[in-house]
Amino acid sequence: MLFYCMEVNAQLTVQAITYTGLKKNKQVYLDELIDLQKGQLFEQEKIDNAVQNLKNSTGIGYATYSLDTVQNGVNINFIIEEVATLLPIINFGGIKDNIWFQLGFGDTNWKGKGRTLSAYYQNNDKRHSGVIYFINPRFKNSHWGFSTSLTSWASREPLFFREGVVSYDYDNNSIMLSAIRHLGQRQNFEFGGNFFVEKYTKSENQPNAANIGPQSLTQSKLLSKFEFKSNKVDYHFFYLSGRSWRTTLQNVYNTDDETLFHSLQFQGRQFYTMGEKSNLAFRLRLAISTNVDSPFAPYVADSHVNLRGVGNRVDRGTAQVVFNAEYRYSLMDKPVWAIQSVVFADMGTWRKPGGDLTEIFNQDMFREFVGGGFRVINKKVHNAVFRVDYGVDVFNRDQRGFVIGLGQYF
Repeated sequence: MLFYCMEVNAQLTVQAITYTGLKKNKQVYLDELIDLQKGQLFEQEKIDNAVQNLKNSTGIGYATYSLDTVQNGVNINFIIEEVATLLPIINFGGIKDNIWFQLGFGDTNWKGKGRTLSAYYQNNDKRHSGVIYFINPRFKNSHWGFSTSLTSWASREPLFFREGVVSYDYDNNSIMLSAIRHLGQRQNFEFGGNFFVEKYTKSENQPNAANIGPQSLTQSKLLSKFEFKSNKVDYHFFYLSGRSWRTTLQNVYNTDDETLFHSLQFQGRQFYTMGEKSNLAFRLRLAISTNVDSPFAPYVADSHVNLRGVGNRVDRGTAQVVFNAEYRYSLMDKPVWAIQSVVFADMGTWRKPGGDLTEIFNQDMFREFVGGGFRVINKKVHNAVFRVDYGVDVFNRDQRGFVIGLGQYF
C-alpha cells in the first residue's frame, strides 16, 4: 500500500475507483456504500469511511485499499474479502419447556446487491410455522427501498388470568408491506402496514384445571408501523464498536370491536472494543403500550428474548424496561474459526396489565440474572455464531437455565 502526505493528497482528485476480490458483490452496489465519485478531491477521511462501510456490509468480511498516483490524481483500489451469505437455515434454540428449530434458506446479499431473501419452516412448541421475507433496501439505486413478508406463525402461549394461567394454541397469519427511506448511509425511516388474523384456542394440556378464559378467540387486525433506525456500529469481523438504536411506534386496529391499541418501543445497543481480544456489549429496551387489563399483553419475560434463565414466557406486561450487558473475550481467533467466552448480566422489570406505571419501580417486579457461556464463530460466513449461555437468578438461585441458539444474543 502506498501512502502520501495530506498536503499532497489534498490537491489530488479521484481519477478511478476499482475493486479487487469481487465474486458475488456487484460494483454498482458497492459504489453506493463507499459514497465516492470520480472527480472528487481526495480526502483521507472519506477513504477511511468508505473502507468501514464496506466492512459493515453483510457480504464483506474485511476490506482495505491501495492508492496509485497518476497525473493530477489518484486511483483507488478497494481490496475486499467476501463472506458467504447464501446459506441453508439450520437454526435452533432451547430453554426449559421449549425446544425449537428452523429449516430453510436465506441470503443477506441476494444477487450481490445487499438485498435479503429468506424462507424457512419453524417448529416451535411442537407447532408448525413458516415465513417468506424479502427486503430491497435501495430500489433502483435510489434512497427508497421496501420490504415484504408472508407469515404463518404457530406457538403455544401461556396467558395470565387473575384466576390462574391458561395455555393457548396461538395462530397468526399475516401479510406485511413497508417502505424504507434512507437518510444517508447510517439512518433510515420505515413505515408500512400489516394485515393479520389471530386465533387463540385452548390447548389440550392445561397447567390449571379450573375453567378459566374463553375456549377460543379469533380476531382480524390492521397494524401500522413507523420506525426510525440509526446504525453506527462498525464491524471488524465479529468485533463490534459504536452504537445503534431504533424507535418503533405501532398502532393496531381491531376490525371486530373497532378498538385501537398503541405501542412505543425504544432499543439501543452500545459496543466497545478493549484491546485486541475483548468486546463490551450493552442493550437497553424501553417499551410501553395501551394499558388494557387483559391476559393478551404484548411484552413477555422470556429466556430466548431478554432474560437468560427466566424460562419460557413466564410473565407478560404492558410496559417494560430491560438491560443486558456482556463481556466477550476471545479465547481463540484464527483465520476461519474463533471462540469467545462470555459473562453477562440481564435485568428487567414489567408493568402488569391494567397496573400502575410505578410498578416498574417495584422491587417485586424486578428480575436479575447473571451467568456465562461461550460462542463458536465461523468468520467466513455472515453471522455464523453458535452460542450457549447459562443464567441464574440473583435473588432466587432455584430459577436458572440454559439458553442455546445461533447468532449473538444481541
